[in-house]
Amino acid sequence: MPNFACRSCGKTELELVLSLGKTPLANALLTAEQLNQPEPTYPLDLAFCPHCTLVQITETLPPEQLFRDYVYFSSFSDTVLRHAESLVKRLIGDRHLHRHSLAVEIASNDGYLLQYYQQQGIPVLGIEPAENIAKIAQKQRGIRTISEFFGTELAQELITRGEKADIIHANNVLAHVADLNGFVAGMNLLLKDRGIAVIEVPYVKELIEGVEFDTIYHEHLCYFSLTALDGLFQRHGLNVVDVEQLPIHGGSLRLFVAKKAAGKDARSTRVSQLLQQEANWGVNSREIYQKFAREVEHQRDKILSLLRDLKNQNKTIAVYGASAKGSTLLNYFGLGKETLDFVVDRSPIKQGHYTPGTHLPIYPPKILTQKMPDYVLLLTWNFAEEILEQQAEYRQLGGRFIIPIPELKIV
Repeated sequence: MPNFACRSCGKTELELVLSLGKTPLANALLTAEQLNQPEPTYPLDLAFCPHCTLVQITETLPPEQLFRDYVYFSSFSDTVLRHAESLVKRLIGDRHLHRHSLAVEIASNDGYLLQYYQQQGIPVLGIEPAENIAKIAQKQRGIRTISEFFGTELAQELITRGEKADIIHANNVLAHVADLNGFVAGMNLLLKDRGIAVIEVPYVKELIEGVEFDTIYHEHLCYFSLTALDGLFQRHGLNVVDVEQLPIHGGSLRLFVAKKAAGKDARSTRVSQLLQQEANWGVNSREIYQKFAREVEHQRDKILSLLRDLKNQNKTIAVYGASAKGSTLLNYFGLGKETLDFVVDRSPIKQGHYTPGTHLPIYPPKILTQKMPDYVLLLTWNFAEEILEQQAEYRQLGGRFIIPIPELKIV
């Protein structure tokens, strides 16, 4: 890939890891009127930068096309809400935040996280480019929200208005950013000298080891290791002072990032230990990514074989989760109405629409106990525990779930 420049270090000669073909945008749900209209598709190719270790896709679509009107609402997941509330409670105490502090979240969605600061009397500012979601954050939760894309320009504008952050959250947004260097430079500008940025990203090591290929889609431009992130932040005067590994979203990293202290870079032993673990694992080795590509094909064959066997037994199969990861799996596997009957999703925004590429109708989850499909393919497997608990009645009536990733199983 001689002409594609790495989004982090800018160097070329990246290596192709995996091609998932040409797919529609994962969150481009369709109305009934759109089903017979041409549906644009785009290459979905994963590449590895041997210079800085960043794993990334090679297609960059305009962020306005992807994010101005968005269908993912964080508050529809109880797991995400609990995760956010516990983190905020911890940080308020650890950072001694008060009514003169400022908590900022970049990609603040519907205010799912900032609401917990606001409930404790701490001023907040959300930055959310999806205009439909920003309106809900403001109207339903009273979260002060700017509907813009974040970078150095917006950071400078906020500083001019006298706003600097004691804490900046950036949860699952860095992967969506084409201009990584501008985004990180903007964080450095907006952060107070003694402030801290708390950043969560899906962990590429978990993606590779769990064969979580379905987390690859056009919104997710980058897939991060600590090694790749450390180099990116260092380049912009920021230091990773601590890191935690989290199970959420199939395996994530939580980074605590501060401005570089004069003359020293204080960081926890967890940072140096994880960097060493990644080096031992082979974070800069093409072999682990080549092995990943082979395992993706093997996983596809296993799942398709199971579904074919069930259909040959005249079993009915539905889908849980009109998610972006679900769109990748369905389109890469070529699964549609010949195998699957319908999709259910908890989000009212998605209900009444159809899945991109595969054109399956999306209903509320309550339809599972009404139609009683024999099996449900769980595509939002990262919330499996929560969903299985919610669907206790369907399971008690004899329904079974197929969990495809990270390990194919029926429960």
